Amino acid sequence: MEFTISSGPSFAFLEVALGPGERIAAEGGAMAWMDETIQTETSVRGGFLKGLGRSALAKQSLFQNVFEARGGGGKIVFTPGQPGEITSVELEEGELFMEPGAWLAAEEGVTVSAAYQGLKGLFHEGLFVVKASGTGRVFFAAYGEAHPVDVDGFLRVDTGHAAAWEASLDWRLTRGGQKIRAFLFSDRLVTEFSGKGRVWVQSRSPQALANWIHPFRRVRHRNQNP
Repeated sequence: MEFTISSGPSFAFLEVALGPGERIAAEGGAMAWMDETIQTETSVRGGFLKGLGRSALAKQSLFQNVFEARGGGGKIVFTPGQPGEITSVELEEGELFMEPGAWLAAEEGVTVSAAYQGLKGLFHEGLFVVKASGTGRVFFAAYGEAHPVDVDGFLRVDTGHAAAWEASLDWRLTRGGQKIRAFLFSDRLVTEFSGKGRVWVQSRSPQALANWIHPFRRVRHRNQNP
C-alpha cells in the first residue's frame, strides 16, 4: 500500500494506492472516489458489540467499509467530515487513542473500538474515546492543523484540542478549574497526560465552534407557525 496526503493542512484528503488483494478499512462515508478495480465490503467490523460501542460511545459509524483491490491495483480517495489535517501513524502491535470522530482509515491489521476515558460520572460526551490497536497504518483527521507535542513529564490539554495520543501516556479527564468556579462558570474539561509519548493537538475545537454558533441558531417559538 502506498498513500499520499494532499491539500493539507486546511482541506486534506487521503489518496491510497492498493496493490492486487490489498485491503484498507475506513469510516463510513469517508470514500470520495475510487477506481473500478476497488471493491467494497460493508460490515460491523470487529463484531456487533464493538461496532455498537464505536457508534453509541465514540461517535464513529456502526458499520465500516473495507476496500479491496481486485483484478489489479487501484486508487481510492478518503476525505474527513471536518476541514483540517490528516495524520498517519504506524502501529506495531501497539495502540493509538483518538478523540471521538477523528478516525478516518486503517490497514487491515488494525482494529478500531471505543475505550473508556475514566471520567467520574456518566454525564459528559467526552467519556469515551476511539482506540486503534494492532499492526498497520492508522489515519486520523484533526479539525485544523494537527501539531505533535512530545510529552516527557506532564501536559494539560483542553479536551476539544486533544486529537490523538500514544498509548505510552497515562491520561485522565478532569475539570480545568476549581470546583466552585467550574460549577458557576462552566469551566471546560481538560485531559491531563503524564509519562512519555506524543500528543497531537488540533488547532481548532469542534466544541468551541458549536458554542460560537449556538446563539445564532434559529429558535422556533411556541406560537410560531412552521
